[in-house]
Amino acid sequence: MPDMARKFAVIGVGKYGAEIARELAKKGAEVHAFDVSQARTEALKDEVALAIALDATDPKILRSKGIDQMDAVVVAIGENFEATVLTSMALKDMGVPRVIARASGANQLRILQKLGIEEILAPEMEIATTVAERLVNPSITGFLQLPDGFEIAEIKAPAGIANRSLEDIDLRNKYRLTLITLKREYEIKDEQSGDIKVEEHIIGVPKSETMIYETDTLVVFGKLGDVKKFIEVNV
Repeated sequence: MPDMARKFAVIGVGKYGAEIARELAKKGAEVHAFDVSQARTEALKDEVALAIALDATDPKILRSKGIDQMDAVVVAIGENFEATVLTSMALKDMGVPRVIARASGANQLRILQKLGIEEILAPEMEIATTVAERLVNPSITGFLQLPDGFEIAEIKAPAGIANRSLEDIDLRNKYRLTLITLKREYEIKDEQSGDIKVEEHIIGVPKSETMIYETDTLVVFGKLGDVKKFIEVNV
């Protein structure tokens, strides 16, 4: 079960960032919200643990607010990409474990990737509830909400099921989950350079004898509560 004492910061609380902050708070996380706009932070002050107007591009100010003590920080600044870059660099330099930054378009995405930001948000594709779920439950790498409380979730294989067959794990009977497919990592040799790179491929419809490896990603159908229970039991 996720530790509800986990601390997250959201920098940039316009419409998108504010929704992420609210969703995290609803899930029981301690949320600190920062923005250059006092009006935006004031609007959130009763819904999160802390909401302060500040200049997030100043590392000294960020450190004074305990930003380096956060489990993860979402940089959701939308209108000023320079501020996104400067803030993300400062967070990386401070050793924040997870830095998730917002990008609008392919150019911004490439720039953030070159800065070493591995988790990048595209607001037009990722809704706030999805982002919040990924933060609170790092084992869930993606999910699609469906009616009646069901979802399709992508889950990093928990340690407790590694090197076991699907028949042995018995997802359907033990956890009320249906496995749709598996994503598996393969080492591929580049014919021109000779370098080895890792590629992820879908293996199709798994069979009962299919083994689960620690680098696999499971794509399952079920209810969110059952997905969380499955991760809890096998962590």
